[in-house]
Amino acid sequence: MSRLKKTIETRLKASQKCFVAYLTAGDPGLETTPILVHALVRGGADIIELGIPFSDPLADGPVNQRAAERALLKGVSLSQILDNVPKIRDLCPQTPLVIFSYMNPIFAMGFEAFAKKAQAVGIDGVLVVDLPPEESLEYRAILNAHGLDTIFLASPTSDENRLRLVDECSSGFVYYVSRTGVTGAQAQISTSLQNELAFVQKTIKNPVMVGFGVSNAQQAKEISGRAQGVIIGSAIVSIIENSKQAAKELEDFARSIRNGLDQ
Repeated sequence: MSRLKKTIETRLKASQKCFVAYLTAGDPGLETTPILVHALVRGGADIIELGIPFSDPLADGPVNQRAAERALLKGVSLSQILDNVPKIRDLCPQTPLVIFSYMNPIFAMGFEAFAKKAQAVGIDGVLVVDLPPEESLEYRAILNAHGLDTIFLASPTSDENRLRLVDECSSGFVYYVSRTGVTGAQAQISTSLQNELAFVQKTIKNPVMVGFGVSNAQQAKEISGRAQGVIIGSAIVSIIENSKQAAKELEDFARSIRNGLDQ
């Protein structure tokens, strides 16, 4: 069993929900990423998504776009981020790490070279935002051969057939996009989300983690009633962007989310 699946299973067996935390790797610098990851884990994050900065992040809102731009201006690349993962592993040896990327950086490196290096440094899973499951056969075969879980997106526009395909192509978990559009914190959760998740849970066998717009403990608690966990990104990236004590604030924020999920 992979580290990712084991972590999720442990939470669910304890009747608890998972907290997946996203941050842009290399923002504000590669040297700070392990410190910030460790702060999130200390606060209660179960799984970390390492966002790979990309020049044309179509699925990302302004907060995450700015983070990608800052990292790119410092010359941060996928290869450098993978080289930096062992420093994260030193601080967080048991925390599942998921690469969150667009296809271009991985395609440029080559599926085999990427998968081999990701496995060697301790990556557990990969989510490629703009790769449809219909076109993922070669990619999945190579990643699976290197012990990497593959994660795909489902959304409010996904019909039953689409949900089944996403489920078949995913391992670890399915990332459910809580709304159409781009990433970004939102003041209120969609009123139709609970009904959507009830439908999704009838179709998908993998654990379902809900992201896009979750920004506080109350929202996390509300959403987690119909899913196995929540994913929080923009609120975390915003703290990194604006705080002079980002590590402390991230730990406190993560603890508030953990407490909300555990209530």
